[in-house]
Amino acid sequence: MSEKLANPAPLGLMGFGMTTVLLNLHNAGFYPLDSMILAMGLAYGGLAQVIAGIMEYKRGNTFGTVAFSSYGLFWWSLVALLIFPKIGFWDTVPPSPLQPASNTAMAAYFFMWGLFTFVMFFGTLKANRAMQFVFMSLAILFFLLTARDLTGNTALATITGYEGIICGLSAVYTALAEVLNEVYGKTVLPM
Repeated sequence: MSEKLANPAPLGLMGFGMTTVLLNLHNAGFYPLDSMILAMGLAYGGLAQVIAGIMEYKRGNTFGTVAFSSYGLFWWSLVALLIFPKIGFWDTVPPSPLQPASNTAMAAYFFMWGLFTFVMFFGTLKANRAMQFVFMSLAILFFLLTARDLTGNTALATITGYEGIICGLSAVYTALAEVLNEVYGKTVLPM
């Protein structure tokens, strides 16, 4: 008896895409960093992607497992980097108190995520163009974030925000295309 499993990719892509759009609206200067973005990072960007990664594991999809689990944990680590220093979480850990991550440290963080994403992009070359666009635009986003944190250039920060909005919307589109194409059994949204 075979078991039909749902495709978890749209869940992971929506969690990633919507959270990325909301964070990058902040990066583009539309509103300040606030609890809405952090909550999305923990719940939809983080938890939903980790769940999607676990579901991809059950389906035997190594690429999906690594991608969704990793990016879900990226969101959790980013939220931790942003809020732990504010709430004194590390104040009891010697040497106390630990300082918030410097711009150089954040640049290294984003660079490593960019490198990971760039290599993962090559795994999308056997997938559809929409998925390729999501991964390449995400690699570019991470490298722009690296440059932003190294230079402190406000114009670059705004450009980075707009590129992140495009990246996030591409993930939302890909997720919705996968859902609608499956529901209708035909190509409703090309990928």
